[in-house]
Amino acid sequence: MARLVRWTALTAAAALLTAGCSGGSSDEDKDDGGRSSAGPSAVAPSGVPKALASQTLDWARCKGTDDAPAPDGDWRCATLKAPLDWSDPDGETIDLALIRSRASGDDRIGSLLFNFGGPGGSGVSMMPSYADTVSSLHERYDLVSWDPRGVAASEGVRCRTDEAMEAAESVDSTPDTPAEEQAYLEDAADFGEGCEKSAGKLMAHVSTTDTARDMDLMRHVLGDAKMHYFGISYGTELGGVYAHLFPKHVGRVILDAVVDPSADTMGHAENQARGFQRALDDYLESTGQDPAQGSRKIAGLLERLDEEPLPTSSPGRKLTQTLALTGIVLPLYSESGWPALTSALEAAEEGDGSELLALADGYNERDPSGRYGTTTHSQRVISCLDDKQRPTVEETKKLLPRFEKVSPVFGAFLGWDTAGWCHDWPVAGQHETPEVSAPGAAPVLVVGNTGDPATPYEGARRMADELGKDVGVVLTWKGEGHGAYGSGSDCVDSAVDAYLLKGTVPKDGKVCS
Repeated sequence: MARLVRWTALTAAAALLTAGCSGGSSDEDKDDGGRSSAGPSAVAPSGVPKALASQTLDWARCKGTDDAPAPDGDWRCATLKAPLDWSDPDGETIDLALIRSRASGDDRIGSLLFNFGGPGGSGVSMMPSYADTVSSLHERYDLVSWDPRGVAASEGVRCRTDEAMEAAESVDSTPDTPAEEQAYLEDAADFGEGCEKSAGKLMAHVSTTDTARDMDLMRHVLGDAKMHYFGISYGTELGGVYAHLFPKHVGRVILDAVVDPSADTMGHAENQARGFQRALDDYLESTGQDPAQGSRKIAGLLERLDEEPLPTSSPGRKLTQTLALTGIVLPLYSESGWPALTSALEAAEEGDGSELLALADGYNERDPSGRYGTTTHSQRVISCLDDKQRPTVEETKKLLPRFEKVSPVFGAFLGWDTAGWCHDWPVAGQHETPEVSAPGAAPVLVVGNTGDPATPYEGARRMADELGKDVGVVLTWKGEGHGAYGSGSDCVDSAVDAYLLKGTVPKDGKVCS
């Protein structure tokens, strides 16, 4: 099962892979609506070779793919060249895929760069479908996103075939016997080997720090003296790392659905166990159930599935315990998904696993033909390079009772994930926690949602504290779902818009209910 920190609310999952990007086009394809880039900014990144710093982006009409047609409207795509190894910027380069829609009005502020999370999410695919959510910002900003290194059109990694992905669904993610433990760890090691074969030398150069340096090159080539940025979920960690590396280049930065930068591997797992249980409790209360009793009922269903998977309407596939848990997770990302969760749980209790399987497939990016997306592949390659911790099975087992106390439904899965996610990984990790302190940076607006399941609210305050005094400013929404902006709060949307459009910084601690 993929790590749950991914930004995959139901609306986002439905919108994945809506657009493609490639170079090499006809003269008609190269039309940029008569509005070309202003060229590189005067604030150049340090240590970047002149050939890369002075490159011109060749904006062209985006290309469709086998998965989705090209986006409508004035979306244009381009390719940015960046160093493969930022410690050797004069060496080999890689290509990064970008997408942009120019500001619709005359009073343009600059580019607003988006990262939608993951790590491993495709910004090229997601940006056009998110444009309606940020339509109030489009008049004054170019909307820009990209596929980070190792993701999708930017030298994306594929660690397994679709057939191997489906076969791995039968591996028990909460092993109960020595044989199941061995199968679980062998599967993890096999995944890492596949990633190494696919990524090659890129595997050691897809860290969040590498991508933050790519962002500063991107800022310069796009023509912006300051980085205006909107990061969601993992994108908040990326934004914090950027602010630490380039505090003087920070412009107007929004961090929404905030990853706790102070948490290590075990801390993240415990945070998520608490966050998803909290969201599940809220869901159960909304249906008139006692959260404790409802959780015990769901935990009982998962235990039965561990012994005997349920039949489904998908030929040759059954609903396993792991798939059921994944199916429960997805609708918790958005309150709008709660009715689907009710229907799926009722069907499972009656012996039909089809609806929970369909939800799990949505989370795992599996289409009806059996093809899987690659977000999970890129996510693992990036996060295992970032994280130097490699908890052992013995360490995990000691903490399982604590995880299960935090969440009787999600605790065991998230506990075991700490041992399996980067087990026997081919490349060493870089740090225990990311460095996000940014003394001297402009104010960064950190938006936390009290009902966020994947990035619990407490992470917002910790991010603000680590960014530093007079930098991190917290805006709280008492709501449900992963992320706050565009989720139904006029208070949140107005505060974010005022900050991005006018530079008005809300009072630290402002609460939207």
